[in-house]
Amino acid sequence: MHEMGMCQSVVAAVEHRAHGREVAAVGVRAGTLLRVVDEAFVASFHMAATGTVAEEAEVDLEVVPLQATCRSCGEAFETDDPWPACPSCEAVEVDRDGGHELTLVWLRYREGAPAPDDGPTPVPVEADDHDHEH
Repeated sequence: MHEMGMCQSVVAAVEHRAHGREVAAVGVRAGTLLRVVDEAFVASFHMAATGTVAEEAEVDLEVVPLQATCRSCGEAFETDDPWPACPSCEAVEVDRDGGHELTLVWLRYREGAPAPDDGPTPVPVEADDHDHEH
């Protein structure tokens, strides 16, 4: 289950950003090429977060589509397909952009936790297997 390696990195980023405050929920964006399974990601996050400030945190996972441009007709489009064909001309010569991102986007702290001082800046998270397509 490749989600575990990703979640270990996300939990490390959560702990760094939380500065010891208890976390109620986290928002994470994952590129479509990471082939994340929502249920597996959430279960892996809870395992990785055991004993941390995010132990009981809810996870809001957003899978971000791949940006693609057709080399034949120039059509720009979004897709969840790792090897897309152009929706306009059906050519398979397509330039792909993105799809490997893993980002901690936001945290919500538990009631009574001190106010965060680090703002809503997204934090890129390095996934152990971000170069592998599944």
